[in-house]
Amino acid sequence: MSPSPAPAAATLAPAVAPAPAQPQSTSGQRNAARSAQQYIDMIAFSRSGLIDQLEFDGFSTDDATYAVDRLNVDWNIQAARSAEQYVEMMSFSLSGLVEQLEFDGFIRPQAEYGANAAY
Repeated sequence: MSPSPAPAAATLAPAVAPAPAQPQSTSGQRNAARSAQQYIDMIAFSRSGLIDQLEFDGFSTDDATYAVDRLNVDWNIQAARSAEQYVEMMSFSLSGLVEQLEFDGFIRPQAEYGANAAY
């Protein structure tokens, strides 16, 4: 009788490293996020304008940026809201309105979108 073949070595699945845990937000980040949401619900802001506002309110640049980058905001819509507010208050040429929106921190494509939406 011939010897039986040796059992095949068990194939082990490669170990999967657990996904790194998401760091918890700090109280400063949570407070900045709450303030950012409150501002954006009331007034039209550009991304940079909202960060500046939060910094003015005493939040660090890091906390303000963290908060603003976690908002679910369409900055084109914010530019359009801002443009509409300007047009309601005073007369603007289209190019003047684009320049005003850029001054407020909207990037050129957002400013053009906003001005065209309000014009």
